[in-house]
Amino acid sequence: MTSAAPGSPRFSIVSAVYNVAPYLDDFIASIEAQTFPLDRVEVIAVDDGSTDDSLARLRAWGERRPGLVTVLTKTNGGAASARNQGMRQARGEWITFTDPDDMIAPGYLTAVDEFLRANPSADLVGCRRTLVLEPSGERAEHPLDHHFALGDRLVDLDSSPSLFYGSAPCAFLPLSRVHELGIEFDEELRPSFEDAHMLGRYLLAVGAPQVGFLASAEYLYRRRSDSTSEVVFTDPRRYTTVPRRGYLDLLRRAAERPAGVPLWLQNQVIYDLSWLFSYEDRQSGGGGGPRGDVAAEFHALMAQIVSHLDAEVIENFNARPFPYLWREVLAHGYSTDPWRPTFVVRDRRDRRAQLDRIRYRYTGDLPAEELVVDGTAVAPVHAKTRDLDYFDRLMLRERIVWVPRGEATVSLDGAPVELRGSDPRPPLRDKPPGWVKPKAAKKRFPSQDELLRRLARTRVARHYLRQSWVLIDRVHDADDSGEHLFRWIRENRPKTNAWFVIEKGTPDHQRLRREKIRRVIPYGSLRWKLLMLNCEHLISSHADAAITNPAALKSLIPSPTWRFTFLQHGVIKDDLSGWLNPKNISVFVTSTPDEYESVCGDGTRYVYTTKETVLTGLPRFDRVREAGLQVAPEARDLILIAPTWRNWLVRPVAVGSQRRVAADGFAETEFATQWRSLIGAPELGQLAAETGLKVATLLHPNLEAVADDLRLPDSVIRFSFQDQDVRELFARVRVLVTDYSSMAFNAAYIDRPVVYFQFDADAMFGGAHVGRRGYYEYSSQGFGPVTHKLDEAVAAIVDTVRRGPSPAEEYRQRIGAAFPTRDGRCCERVFDAIQSSAQGSSLSTPSRA
Repeated sequence: MTSAAPGSPRFSIVSAVYNVAPYLDDFIASIEAQTFPLDRVEVIAVDDGSTDDSLARLRAWGERRPGLVTVLTKTNGGAASARNQGMRQARGEWITFTDPDDMIAPGYLTAVDEFLRANPSADLVGCRRTLVLEPSGERAEHPLDHHFALGDRLVDLDSSPSLFYGSAPCAFLPLSRVHELGIEFDEELRPSFEDAHMLGRYLLAVGAPQVGFLASAEYLYRRRSDSTSEVVFTDPRRYTTVPRRGYLDLLRRAAERPAGVPLWLQNQVIYDLSWLFSYEDRQSGGGGGPRGDVAAEFHALMAQIVSHLDAEVIENFNARPFPYLWREVLAHGYSTDPWRPTFVVRDRRDRRAQLDRIRYRYTGDLPAEELVVDGTAVAPVHAKTRDLDYFDRLMLRERIVWVPRGEATVSLDGAPVELRGSDPRPPLRDKPPGWVKPKAAKKRFPSQDELLRRLARTRVARHYLRQSWVLIDRVHDADDSGEHLFRWIRENRPKTNAWFVIEKGTPDHQRLRREKIRRVIPYGSLRWKLLMLNCEHLISSHADAAITNPAALKSLIPSPTWRFTFLQHGVIKDDLSGWLNPKNISVFVTSTPDEYESVCGDGTRYVYTTKETVLTGLPRFDRVREAGLQVAPEARDLILIAPTWRNWLVRPVAVGSQRRVAADGFAETEFATQWRSLIGAPELGQLAAETGLKVATLLHPNLEAVADDLRLPDSVIRFSFQDQDVRELFARVRVLVTDYSSMAFNAAYIDRPVVYFQFDADAMFGGAHVGRRGYYEYSSQGFGPVTHKLDEAVAAIVDTVRRGPSPAEEYRQRIGAAFPTRDGRCCERVFDAIQSSAQGSSLSTPSRA
C-alpha cells in the first residue's frame, strides 16, 4: 500500500453539500467536538450548487477554521461528482465521505485511528450507524446494526459470507491506494447504490479484503422528515441504471475473477434488492415501482443478475427481513422451466370450522394436486390460486386450499411433498462470544396480567361477558358499520352478547351516553380488557393494529382466539392485499360482485377465499337506504364536496393510534389549492343562487384538523363527520363531488349523482397513497363523469345539477350492476355470515354463472 506524503493529514473528510443549511450547524459542531486532534484532519466541503444558504455557512466556517476547512464549489451534478472533486484534492492518509446532514460521535475519529494502528492490514474500516429520527431526535438501530454485535473486529470478507459494507459516508479508505487503483464514484449511477458500487469496486480490486467493523465508532445517520426515499423508489433509474451500472457491473467484474463472485457481494446485492421488494410489497404505496417498458428492462437485467447469485446465498440471506416468497422469486421467477415446490405449508387452522389451510407456490401450470386426509382423498372445501406479481410481471402463483382437519398428505404432479408448519427461515445471526439466552425471571407473585386473567374467569365476569361479540369502528370515532350492526343486533338478536367499544370522552362516546345506549365500554379500560379476554367475535369497520392487535393486550392476550370480522369502512377499489393479508380475517365483508371477486377470485393477490369472503353489503348501507327514502327529489339541496385524504399530506400514524396529523405546509399544496379553487368557484356560487341549492363540504376525518387552512368562502357550509349524521347528508345530495372516496358508493346506493375530480390521478394510481391499483376503473365503473382539470369539474357539476336529481341513464345502469340487491337487510346478512363462519360455510356467496 502506497504511503501518504509526509505531513499529510491522518484523515480527509470529504462532504458533498446540497441544500442542507438547517443541518450544517449540527454537522460542524460534531466535527469540532472530536477528541482526535483536528490539526491532523482536513475537511473538504464541496457545495454542489446549493440554492439555500449552505454555501454561505460553509464559507463562514472556512473563514473561522482555515487550517481545517476547505470549501469548493461546483454546478449541481450530484453527490458522486462532488465527492470525486473533493477526493481529487484530498491529501489525507485515510478518506471518508461524511454527509453534511449527519453527525459523528465525539470519539469517532479517535476510535478509527486506534483501530487502524492496531490493525495495519485493514483495507477498509466501516463504522456503526445509529439512526437519528426527525423530528423527535430519538435514536434507533440501523438495519445492519447486527453486523457490529461482536464488537470491534477485523474480518476477512471472503471467509465471512454474511458480512458486507456499502456505506461511503461512514467508511474509511486508504486514499493513496484508491488513487492507485483509479477508483472513483460513478457519476452516472443514480439515484442510489453509488456508495456500495464504489466500495465494492475497491474491495474487489484489493483482493481478499480485510474490513474492520468498528462498533466503537458511532456515525449518527439522520432520518430526515423530508426524506426523499419515496422519490428514489419511484425514479425509473432505480430499476434501470442502478441494476445495470450498479449490481450487474459489480457482479460481472467479480465473475471474471478465478474465485468467482464472492458471497459478501452477493449478500450486498440481495440486501439492496430487498428494499425494492419492501417498497413493492408494503401496505402503503405498494405498487409504485416500475411499469411498462421500465419494468421490462428491469426484469431483463434481473434475469442476468440472478444468474450470478448462488441458491445457497439466496436461501440463507439474513441481513434484514427477507420473506421466503422473495427468495422464491429470485430463485425461480426468472427460470423458463416450470417449478414445483418440495413442500407445502399448513399454516392456519380453524378449529371451529374444522378446516386447515394449505398453501404452496409454483410456476407454470397448476400442478395436479392430490389431497388425502385421514386416508381418504378429499377435494378442497374452499380454494383459489392467487397471482404474485412483482414490478409489473407475474413471477409466481400461490395455491390456497382449505381442507377438512385431520392427518393430511399432499402430492403434486404425482410426487409426494413434505407438509410443513411454515416457510423455512434463514439461519440465526452470529451472537457475541459467550452469549447465553437470558433466563426468564421467576415470578414470585401473580402478575397484573395473570390477575386479570383470573378475574375474567370468575363467575360474575363469565356471566356478563362470556362468548361476547365486541363491535368497534375507530378507536375514537363511531357511527359507522360497527355501531350500526351493534344497534341492529341489540334490537333484533338480543340474546347475542354484543358490546360496543369506543374511547372514553370522545364526541361519539358522549353521544352514545346521551342516547343512553347500554353496553358501551371505554377502549383501554379495565372492563375492556376483561371483555377482550372473553371475546368470541371481534367485529370492526377498520383493521388497523389498534383494533386487531392493540398494544395494551399484547402481554395479556399474546395469542387471541377471537374470530375477526372486517366490516369495512367502504367499498375496496384498490388492491389492499399487502395490508390485509396478515390480518387473519374470519369474515371479510364485501358489497359489490366486482369487489367480492377482487378479494376471493382467482388471480388476485389476496389470500382470502370463499371461506372468508362474503357478499352482504355494508351494515351502514341499511341506514343510508333508510335516510335516502325519506328525502324527496325536490328536497335534495346540497352540492356536497367531499375530498378524501392523501397519504403524503399526513404524518405517519403513531404506534397504537388511528389519528393522523397533517404535514406542514398543507395550505400551499396542490391538493389544498385545487380543492379551494373548486369549492370557491364563482360558477358554483352562481349555480347555488339560481337553483336554491347550498354548496357544502364534508372533509375526510384525517383532514378536518386542517379545514381552516383551505380558507373557504363564508357562504360554504362545512359539515363534519363528528357533528353530522352523514346519511342525512347523502340523502340531501343533489350531486356529490369527490375524488377517489368510497363515499361515492354511499351516494350511488341511493341513486344520487356523482362527479369525480381527479387532478392528481398519476400520483394516486402510481402508488403514492395506499395500496396498489386494483380492479376498479372510474371511467368504466364510476357512478359519474371523471374530470381531471378544474374547469372540467366545474362544468360537470353544473351540467349534472341542471339535468335533475337522478343520475344519467349510463350511471343508473352501473349502479344497478354494482348493487343488485338493495333491500335493507345488510345487517342481517352480515350477522348470519358471522354465525355461519364457525361452521365453515358462507350464507352470502354470490351465485356464479
